[in-house]
Amino acid sequence: MPFLRSDTHMNDSEECELDLLENHVTLAALPESEKFAFLQLSLVDGVGTRIMASLIHRFGAPSTVLAATLRDLGEVPRVGPKLASNIRNPALLQRTDEVLEICRQEKIDILYPADPRIPTLLSEIPDPPVLLYMKGTFTPEDQLSIGMVGTRHATAYGRYMAERLTKGLCSFGCTIVSGLARGIDGVCHRKALENGGRTIAVLGSSLTEIYPPEHKDLAQRIADQGVLLSETPPKAKPKAGVFPQRNRIISGLSLGIVVVEAADRSGSLITARHAGEQGRDVFAVPGQASAPTSRGSNRLIRDGAILVQDAEDIMEHLGPLSRTVEISTGENIQQPNELTLNEVERQVLQAIEGHASDIDQIVLQSGLPVSRVLSTLSVLEIQGFILRTGGRSYSRKYPLHSKRSAPTQKV
Repeated sequence: MPFLRSDTHMNDSEECELDLLENHVTLAALPESEKFAFLQLSLVDGVGTRIMASLIHRFGAPSTVLAATLRDLGEVPRVGPKLASNIRNPALLQRTDEVLEICRQEKIDILYPADPRIPTLLSEIPDPPVLLYMKGTFTPEDQLSIGMVGTRHATAYGRYMAERLTKGLCSFGCTIVSGLARGIDGVCHRKALENGGRTIAVLGSSLTEIYPPEHKDLAQRIADQGVLLSETPPKAKPKAGVFPQRNRIISGLSLGIVVVEAADRSGSLITARHAGEQGRDVFAVPGQASAPTSRGSNRLIRDGAILVQDAEDIMEHLGPLSRTVEISTGENIQQPNELTLNEVERQVLQAIEGHASDIDQIVLQSGLPVSRVLSTLSVLEIQGFILRTGGRSYSRKYPLHSKRSAPTQKV
């Protein structure tokens, strides 16, 4: 599962290949020999995903970019004299060494292009991160993530709804993604941890400079029980402009975004906009018409966001996954709402192949009594999970993707 994904492959000289699509930038995997140079380039102010892609497209590899003359660098679109000089800055070498040493000391992983640990969803957004700094470990369940965002000035109602939805989603096995901010973000992270669920925090600050500072202990708990992510290198101070930018990662990691409580100019609305642009579902919790903290979320509902009152509303509206996810229990999940089924229903559903499965085969595969299987098949058919394909056979409504067309995603 590539990160900053490319359909190209490394050539004999192991140069970094690039696929520049009209609205999507992708980079191929890096050979070990190019990772230091890639990190060095990523530390240059002004080098984002598209400029990094353009540089590698022009020169073939990060190390070649760093060796290029100022004149040659200036021929690359959007690379002016100042940026070209920054790329050739000798101080970058020492800074890169420092970043690597800090990451080693702080146990921070650096995720380069095509790192297999990154969930597939994030690689599909138009402007994925150049690289990411990470504490924690991804699991298969993180392919079933829901973003939860809202105001920093949460009301008692907003906190209640954030806790209610988070608890419900965690009970279904979903991972909660948020931004570690004050207010709704912090409530969702804490409630996920409290319920033994997984949570991912996407920081606007670096992993060594937790912001807000009062969430430092919370961040450590998340790293122990989930994942901390940041685009910002360690020891870098928080910058206001980075926080809106990180919102695209929150939505990029998620099947859908839930706006719990948001004022007119809330940053949560930026996350919702990113979600819409990325083809994700946008959900919103309704609030009082006269409440300032609900004006933004109510407007989202007016403009087409899905109104939600509980976790079941969210699961019901999530469509089939683009590829099958194999979770830690060994189950193959094609629709997120399969997680809402009880144990017997899931056992019978797992016994049904993508193609037509005979009742005798389903009974044998599930290990359940015939009468229980027959009654459960009727329930699954009514609920829309399966289709009758013959007198004695059933298939899933959304067949499991074959390994040939879309392999099961294992993290």
